[in-house]
Amino acid sequence: MALNKEQMLDLYRQMRTIREFEETVANFFSQGQIPGFVHLYIGEEAVATGVCANLEKQDYIASTHRGHGHAIARGASVNKMMAEIFGKIDGFCKGKGGSMHIADIELGFLGANGIVGAGLPLATGAGFALKYMKKNGVAICFFGDAASNRGTFHESLNMASIQKLPVVFVNENNGYGISMSQARHQNIKDIADRASAYGMPGVVVDGNDVMAVYEAAEEAVKRARAGGGPILIECKTYRHHGHFEGDPTVYRTDEEVNAWKAKDPLPRFASRLQEMKMATEAEIKQIDLEVKKIIADAVEYAQKSPVPSQDELLTDVYCN
Repeated sequence: MALNKEQMLDLYRQMRTIREFEETVANFFSQGQIPGFVHLYIGEEAVATGVCANLEKQDYIASTHRGHGHAIARGASVNKMMAEIFGKIDGFCKGKGGSMHIADIELGFLGANGIVGAGLPLATGAGFALKYMKKNGVAICFFGDAASNRGTFHESLNMASIQKLPVVFVNENNGYGISMSQARHQNIKDIADRASAYGMPGVVVDGNDVMAVYEAAEEAVKRARAGGGPILIECKTYRHHGHFEGDPTVYRTDEEVNAWKAKDPLPRFASRLQEMKMATEAEIKQIDLEVKKIIADAVEYAQKSPVPSQDELLTDVYCN
């Protein structure tokens, strides 16, 4: 489906929101104002944006430890996200979950996840529920390259294939499992090749090209929604920062980082919009300013939110 100017600008605005959010989090984390760890999505914005632009209200998403971009692209409140990351009561988990536990079930966002590969069975289960209840929905599963080595990956793809579930598996291949390059942890170049073992299509796309991601996801979502079963989309991308904030990244070269930054999805798409006469430089700068204000307001919201009281220590905590 050809996108109009408004839709194209929305894609840029979404990516810019993710980038501004993440850069702001990085800044406050470096100042010691954010507790715990954060794993940032800077450089990968085109994947979440391109995929989520194809989703409807009844659809689900399973995320990862690097989940801020997924949440924002799905429409999660940046105010509540920022409050959660700052450890404040007005966050999604009342400040007790932090970066890796942001979730919004009303949005169909099943949550970020600190366990590698744990989102795969969650998305498969959501796909099973959608089919069982005869809802015209799709489940999206985002996961990294190293997660495709986990048993949950193989079990989930196998079940989704057997049951012909409406699941789109989106591999965000940023080239590294923590500090180990894909070349060292896999004997294949394309993770999408693994789809053939489960009788489903496997597609490789440029994960730094938001339109390429959008178009691949559009076809996959339509296919899944129509009963065509699961598909695996591999998006080749790159995280500009380390595995986590503070990671010294001694395992990769400056040449490699600079080569990928030259393919940064934001300026790349901004240039494309101008070439297509979809936006002027002034319009793009205006979006940037608007987004800066939104994220600045989110920080103010988080800073004004109270720290959870001791009375909250055991609320929303469940065990057997």
